[in-house]
Amino acid sequence: MADKSEYSPGLAGVPAARSKVGYIDGSVGKLQYRGYPIEVLAERCTYEEVAFLLVNSHLPTQAELAAFSAELAAERRLKFRIIDVLKTLPESGHPMDALTAAVAALGMFYPGDHVVDPEFRRVSVIRLLAKLPTVVAAWHRIRRGDDPIKPRMDLGHAANFLYMLEGEEPEELPARVMDVALILHAEHSMNASTFTARVVGSTLTDPYAVVASAVGALAGRLHGGANERVLEVLRAIPDTSPTGVRNYAEDRLARKDKIMGFGHREYSVKDPRATILQGLATRLFAEYGSTPVYSVAVELEKQMEDLVGHKGIYPNVDFYSGIVYEKLGIPVDLFTPVFAISRVAGWLAHLLEQLEDNRIYRPSQVWVGDIDMPFVEIGKR
Repeated sequence: MADKSEYSPGLAGVPAARSKVGYIDGSVGKLQYRGYPIEVLAERCTYEEVAFLLVNSHLPTQAELAAFSAELAAERRLKFRIIDVLKTLPESGHPMDALTAAVAALGMFYPGDHVVDPEFRRVSVIRLLAKLPTVVAAWHRIRRGDDPIKPRMDLGHAANFLYMLEGEEPEELPARVMDVALILHAEHSMNASTFTARVVGSTLTDPYAVVASAVGALAGRLHGGANERVLEVLRAIPDTSPTGVRNYAEDRLARKDKIMGFGHREYSVKDPRATILQGLATRLFAEYGSTPVYSVAVELEKQMEDLVGHKGIYPNVDFYSGIVYEKLGIPVDLFTPVFAISRVAGWLAHLLEQLEDNRIYRPSQVWVGDIDMPFVEIGKR
């Protein structure tokens, strides 16, 4: 029997793979994709460039990026039967459930063997990157009784997604803010949904099943679903004065209640993505007007730093992402699906890496139950 001291709840600190995809040093707030700092990628790249980097292991040349972007644009449309699947789902259902169902169904329309066929593997990556935004936007419109808006070939990845939501081409700043937000969420090492993708991928099932399973993991309130709840927290503070915000934080902390948007298993300093998102928020507000909830967020961050900063509890990526998405006109229950249409690049990068030297995941356990129990006949129990 294994020693119970070997057990690590949540596999905390237990290496599960050798990877070259995403690197984190939480002690100094460092996040890199393929060795490139997130700050540089967010400032100088598009999401298409970053997705190419993640799945191909190098930054694209101008010609490579043009070809990759053209392939993405060409694969944005959905087969009408996928639209029919979405129409059969209950309008009250969560968009993440609709996304899981649609992605799983995609695999039936695009069969092939990604393990032995490199071209099918490559095309599957393109299709998944291209079609997830269309699924999310189509479901959003279908549940309201509206027809889906066909994607446009002439718009970038982020701008096209915003266009498909309401049929209005976004201005340059909102499109760029959306682009950067997608970059920031594209990859984050061995998180729950990425680990899910690698485990499912290790069975050699198809890429669509892999991504559908990862979407399911992301939907959880402790993972991607956290960004929806941050706005709820900010709006639940009854007194938004500095004293009122501090009293709210002290009360929650005294009751050992988690304050959504704060703390991260990997970071003991402020999440670098939160810093970048905060900058995006201020750019949006300068152009389109501020929102009261942002002032509350800034005050809460200030008070929390004073109260628990010494414990390494700072804002994570969820804290400011919802504020940015809301300003872009994205409904609250689409925040996590937006996370998914970004993170699919990271999931696929890890799937491709897993396949390079695959071994199916089969961890051990620490047995804590009884053994050799005597069987008692049902009439004597």
